[in-house]
Amino acid sequence: MTKLAVFTASMLAIIAANSAFAGDIYKWTDADGNVHYGDRPVGEQTERVAIASRATDPARIQEVNQARVDSRTAKADARAAAAAEGPSEEDLQAEAAQRAERCTSYKAQMQQLVTSRRLYREDANGERVYLDDSEALEARERVENQITEFCSS
Repeated sequence: MTKLAVFTASMLAIIAANSAFAGDIYKWTDADGNVHYGDRPVGEQTERVAIASRATDPARIQEVNQARVDSRTAKADARAAAAAEGPSEEDLQAEAAQRAERCTSYKAQMQQLVTSRRLYREDANGERVYLDDSEALEARERVENQITEFCSS
């Protein structure tokens, strides 16, 4: 299609759309008390609904959009500044609580490793596989390293 044909087709579509929305709107209530709206009057109880429309102010739309962009930019800048300052007091407290919880957990594991007669792990089928002396020693060393990492400040 040529540019003129595309332009003409688009203008006709715009004109057709405007004429479809330019009609009157009517409101009526049926025998069951239900309210209906339509573009043609139905019966004697139909009343015309006054609908006022006005053109959109492009400058106002631009102001609203710019305000949203400015707000989002300010929030992003505030987040970046907070991240640059380092972790907050709440974050530090939460991290300390998590470290303390892990420390307690690893100490309980160590207690179990020391006091158990035979150590085992479960395989994929859920069956016990007992550890030999070297595997038990490795498990203890692994838990000792975890205790050193999480229980020292």
